[in-house]
Amino acid sequence: MEDPILVEVTRGGRVESRHRGAFVVCDAQGSMRACAGDVEQAVFPRSAVKALQALPLVETGAADAYGFGPAELALAQASHGGEPAHVALARAMLDRCGLTEAALLCGPQWPSHEESMLHLAASGGMPSPLHNNCSGKHAGMLAVAVGCGFDPAGYVEPDHPVQRLVREALEGVTGVAHPVERSGIDGCSLPTYAVPLRALAHGFARFGTGAGLSPERAAAAQALFAAATEHPWYVAGTGRFCTLSMQALGGRALVKTGAEGVFCAALPEVGLGIALKVDDGATRASEAVMAEILARLVPECAASFAPWRPRELVNRRLIPTGHVGVIEEAFVGLS
Repeated sequence: MEDPILVEVTRGGRVESRHRGAFVVCDAQGSMRACAGDVEQAVFPRSAVKALQALPLVETGAADAYGFGPAELALAQASHGGEPAHVALARAMLDRCGLTEAALLCGPQWPSHEESMLHLAASGGMPSPLHNNCSGKHAGMLAVAVGCGFDPAGYVEPDHPVQRLVREALEGVTGVAHPVERSGIDGCSLPTYAVPLRALAHGFARFGTGAGLSPERAAAAQALFAAATEHPWYVAGTGRFCTLSMQALGGRALVKTGAEGVFCAALPEVGLGIALKVDDGATRASEAVMAEILARLVPECAASFAPWRPRELVNRRLIPTGHVGVIEEAFVGLS
């Protein structure tokens, strides 16, 4: 089954590029409210499921043991831009666990936030694992290891006790198995598991509402949701779509991107979860699709998504050259 065209890119009034993909909106009982494309295809959600991966940090008591508040819980589910405050908070999280950045196995990465990257380079610095966009998630997992008395060495390996807790949380929330044979290695060296988009959307509906989860897991999910929506800057950073969309929605949704054109979101007020995948992995297209879905599901906030509906393209002299916009017919089921 070939996925439909969801997004077109224009130049000079002509279509220059097209992006195919799939999306699904589910309620907490698993019923699909709207969809397009093959939503049963197994995709690697990558960083889009960081909120679910952070559940053991709260459930084991490690977050409380080390005094992690909402900002730390937001960073534990972040793909941050490596801005100074992101780096400082990740370092502080490790400090509280008695660890240093040497314990991080996510690898060094230049900040994606351009100003922070230029400042680091100009000062003669080099990127460290703390600058990695996943350093908060890794710091949280190390806190689980230390707090539970596990050896933190090798915490990224699929058979490490921390990863077994993470996999159980992913399976418990999405309702589908995450077998190792359907896994790959993420950019930060953690396991990532291919699962259907439908299961991801269902899982995020359950995560947002607590429906079908144990009281302890529902409370942990609520804490992580509140942390992300209260501190969206820590989840991504300056000028980033996840941060801007959560700010625009005023706490109504947790929105999280993953590499290669994936997005997930939880909207507890309306009891829905969203999952999408752009086939060619283009971020410009995945942001356009998520903006369209959110604007239609939360119409009172639609004006805030106007910059992406469609997004104007400009050249280096800031001359308008075209637009990135969705094919509206693909989204009629959301109206």
